[in-house]
Amino acid sequence: MKQKKYHLDFNIITILFLLFLISLIAVYSGSGQYAQSQPYYFVIRQVIWYIVGILIMLGVVFFDYELLGKQAFRLYAIGVLLLIGVHFFGVFRNGSQRWLNLGVFEIQPSEFMKIFLIIYLAVLLERYGNRKLSLKMSIQLTVKVLAATFIPFVFIFLQPDLGSALIVLAIAFTMIIVSSISIKVILPILFAIVTSISGLVFLYAYNEAIFTRLFQSHQMDRIYGWLKPSEYASDYGYQLQQAIMGIGSGQLNGAGFNQGTQIQNGNVPEAHTDFVFTVIGEEYGFIGASMLILLYFLLLYRITKVAYEADNLFGVYLCVGIIGILAFQVFQNIAMTIGLMPITGITLPFISYGGSSLITNMIMIGLVISVQIRSSNDHLFRKKAIRE
Repeated sequence: MKQKKYHLDFNIITILFLLFLISLIAVYSGSGQYAQSQPYYFVIRQVIWYIVGILIMLGVVFFDYELLGKQAFRLYAIGVLLLIGVHFFGVFRNGSQRWLNLGVFEIQPSEFMKIFLIIYLAVLLERYGNRKLSLKMSIQLTVKVLAATFIPFVFIFLQPDLGSALIVLAIAFTMIIVSSISIKVILPILFAIVTSISGLVFLYAYNEAIFTRLFQSHQMDRIYGWLKPSEYASDYGYQLQQAIMGIGSGQLNGAGFNQGTQIQNGNVPEAHTDFVFTVIGEEYGFIGASMLILLYFLLLYRITKVAYEADNLFGVYLCVGIIGILAFQVFQNIAMTIGLMPITGITLPFISYGGSSLITNMIMIGLVISVQIRSSNDHLFRKKAIRE
């Protein structure tokens, strides 16, 4: 009996390595205002987090992803229980309650819940096959998906963590779009989203009193800081205003390594975490920022290719969910840095300093590679094309 040969996609590994190098450079430049006496403090810790993330990723790669399908509900239930634990016993820090203290270290359950939700929804959608469903079955499946999504969404939103709550919605929406659910159900969902956004815009423009009742005071601060950064430049809009000035000053080529005026003078808070894109924009300009965005496009393309070549629907939906979460994070982080979206605290994947989000992203890449190395040439969509 011949042993199955695994063919690793080194394109994904190469992209990860390049993102790793960019992360170290950006974290070093962006953290200078916090670690002047120890300039390599955050860089060393980021290297450690990367090493831990890579080891965990390798463990996931060599684990058969299909076995996760059998434990999908248990993983989902564990994630929800952890979120409930955060709600009652979580550590309160910086105006939110997002962490669980386990004594030796702290964890952020919302990060793991994202992965558990992808796995659970992938199993749920796989059961209905890849042919378009009737209207009745589409409604039933949509209700199940939205119910499974609503529970973690509520607990994460109440922490409050709007960024992670939006990511949960992005996961569900992406997986619904590519599923076998009828377009007759998907279109009303799209219409409801567009209508809701339009309604908020209308209220803000013509009835601000009602608009302010829909959000908490700290959320309104962020909204005003986003929509009117120049008017609130001394408080709510300070971070965004300084970031826009920094990115704008980068122009085509940027100021150069460690030469960004806004960054090095400490004018941009959290420049090594949430606002790390400001470092790229100011010190490496339009060219550097474009190269980073191109790397993200290449990564998403490779994951899409893995999804297309997967042997089963479970593998396809896993990859689709991961595409949804990474694409939304990249878009939201860059957009909030340049003022196109409100500030939500979402990190830039593989670049921002931090352990929880980086390890979560590495686990997701591990799942993608696990799907990829177990896919044959006679993959699911090839079989479907031959049959048709």
